[in-house]
Amino acid sequence: MKIINLDHLSANQLLPEVQEAMIGTMRETFGNPSSQHRLGDSAAEALDKARGRVARLMNCPSEKEVVFTSSGTESINHAIKGVAFAKADKGKHIVTSNIEHNAVLRSLRRLKMMDYQVTSVSVDAEGRVNPDDVAKALRDDTILVSIMHSNNEIGTLQPIREIAAITRERKITFHSDAVDSVGVIPVDVQDLGVDLLSFASNTFYGPAGVGGLYIRRGTTIWPLLDGGVQENSKRAGTENLIGIVGMGVAAELALRDMPKRMEHTGRLKDFLLRELPNHVDEYILNGHPEFCLPNLLSISLKYIEGESVVLMLDEEGVAVSTRSACAAGALQASHVLLSIGREFADAQGTMVITFGLENTEEDVVRFLKALSGAVKTLREISPLYTKSKPA
Repeated sequence: MKIINLDHLSANQLLPEVQEAMIGTMRETFGNPSSQHRLGDSAAEALDKARGRVARLMNCPSEKEVVFTSSGTESINHAIKGVAFAKADKGKHIVTSNIEHNAVLRSLRRLKMMDYQVTSVSVDAEGRVNPDDVAKALRDDTILVSIMHSNNEIGTLQPIREIAAITRERKITFHSDAVDSVGVIPVDVQDLGVDLLSFASNTFYGPAGVGGLYIRRGTTIWPLLDGGVQENSKRAGTENLIGIVGMGVAAELALRDMPKRMEHTGRLKDFLLRELPNHVDEYILNGHPEFCLPNLLSISLKYIEGESVVLMLDEEGVAVSTRSACAAGALQASHVLLSIGREFADAQGTMVITFGLENTEEDVVRFLKALSGAVKTLREISPLYTKSKPA
């Protein structure tokens, strides 16, 4: 049975060009980029080539502003903790939103244990931050603002450019988690005006276990890892050259094919939205209808539990998610959905669908058929649904 992957934010299959580049590197380029001999020179050249490709994907002014890491999570930790430690003498106040990824929230929780203070601004019913709320939250001792570019559970895009204008005027460092945006939609760091931007390779069909952090020239930040002088002394440790080469190729392909990819996933998303009412009823669409990722759809199904839907769909060969892969298995309802006003039960009944290059309308039809059966079965045994039926 063919497995239909509708959970592309969690995992993507490597593109053939990416696989070939990584295999070629394994076979031919085994030197250490920091070594001062020809083997090292060859590795350093491959590293620089990949860095240039990634920099072009985000329109970075300089390739040196791209620092390679092990993941989006490490990049986020580096941005938040690195600025916090570097600017502790100037203040210990940080502003964020209440729908951030756990990598942000738990980094901030760690800092709060070290006497840092955090203000979290609310979002509206569609998951958007109001820039005025960010401005009101700033204090004289604010050293960092961290607001995500796109939300990984509901797909809403944030007004990053407007927030950056506020932080720039106040001379406050601004970080944005763009792990689910870079390589999916256009992300131009010069246009956005951010100081720091996190991203990950697997989002745009590169290998997992490779990420990066854009650090605007002149931004004060401490290294997260202590050790050598790799990555322009920003990130110690021998680079994952094989993975980075793969990310570089994936970045080049993403930049080239982005309009076509966006049109494809957007068309599938629209098709699903048109057909959905013919297969299930009593559901809620989450996120902003306009300012959103083209490949993500979040649906709250009333009266049932989302993980049960995921398991039943898996039996039919369809992979979807209930929330971020980094939070999967958590018993509590999503903090993102509660923040946009969803009732606890509705939040528990949410699934997240993310489309990819290989998906077709036939996949959507098969998904909807499987979803219809799963919802019918689960609602028949749901006490909530029984009570909702007309007398």
